[in-house]
Amino acid sequence: MTAAPRSISIFGATGSIGESTFDLVMRAGGPAAFHTVALTGARNVARLAEMARALRAEVAVTADPTCLPALREALAGSGVEAAAGEAALVEAADRPADWVMSAIVGFAGLAPGLAALRHGRTLALANKESLVTAGPLLMETAAAHGARILPVDSEHSAVFQALAGEEIAAVERIIITASGGAFRDWPLERLAQASVAEASTHPNWAMGQRITIDSASMFNKALEVIETREYFNVAPELIEVLVHPESLVHALVGFRDGALMAHLGAPDMRHAIGYALNWPDRAHLPVARLDLAQIGRLSFAAPDPARYPALTLAREVMAIRGLAGAAFNAAKEAALDAFIAGQLSFPGMAGVVEDVLARMSAQTGLGIATISLDNLRQADREARRLAEAVIASARI
Repeated sequence: MTAAPRSISIFGATGSIGESTFDLVMRAGGPAAFHTVALTGARNVARLAEMARALRAEVAVTADPTCLPALREALAGSGVEAAAGEAALVEAADRPADWVMSAIVGFAGLAPGLAALRHGRTLALANKESLVTAGPLLMETAAAHGARILPVDSEHSAVFQALAGEEIAAVERIIITASGGAFRDWPLERLAQASVAEASTHPNWAMGQRITIDSASMFNKALEVIETREYFNVAPELIEVLVHPESLVHALVGFRDGALMAHLGAPDMRHAIGYALNWPDRAHLPVARLDLAQIGRLSFAAPDPARYPALTLAREVMAIRGLAGAAFNAAKEAALDAFIAGQLSFPGMAGVVEDVLARMSAQTGLGIATISLDNLRQADREARRLAEAVIASARI
């Protein structure tokens, strides 16, 4: 008897991670190899419908209810159901699937991810904000329902692979690397004049605009530092960041016997995605193979706190925990929106986040012991409100 195809869902299908996931699924045989339950996206309904047709998905969901008529029209005659809105995203996550890619950008990815975990799914987690805002809640939900979370960030996938067969108690340090982004070699005094277009160009990775700008500011790496603490349950002081311009060493794990295990690979997200898709097996992946003789050298440097204040803020968040991650993420997203809109300078983003964290700590306290989806949403809304007020009044 032929085994039934694995069932999968891809949340955030039209983003860069979703597109790479789609590419790997189609290369593996598409609907002949996988039964696609749900695909979700934002406003690019033409692409969402094209992907849903190609994979013969059960349902396609747009996060924007105003796009539902266009999605229905694009799917007409395909047999693919169309839906829209936050409730539809959660309903899609409730549908049975063996493997779920969580690649929705931002806080919006948390609720569908939690829904999938409550059904005992394998969650391939590319949504950084879920662990940053609700790490304990996410990990406890997975444990309570026999679900599994596989990291899809290249750095955390690298750490996960380096830890295969190892005891976490033997870990002495975890080092995640950063390219340094678009402005790693700029004079500090020039950063205030950095444009959105300049910040949107990454030296190594092909990614979406928002994550590329977050790479330039290293807010992306700040999120990953917090993720490392939450996913691997290690003390913050064991987590280090190194600037590695070549982006070939994604992470290193140091053990108590002095050994240092490094994970190397081409800067291609299909490696981490493919590893999660095929885990616990390894399958052939269409990624470049490294020629170390041709590469010749690998370089590393400590990040400059003055250039990358987001890393210092991440340490503060890990010290507070509770709702601090939700406040940090929401303020960061609001500040990024303002920078893209031309309302805030590049260095001003860190200033907004620092101000919001200070205000919320003073007003309500962030280090509560128990977090829930409700108080996370409340903290998210309050942090965005405060960030908008800071941006409007200060014009940092």
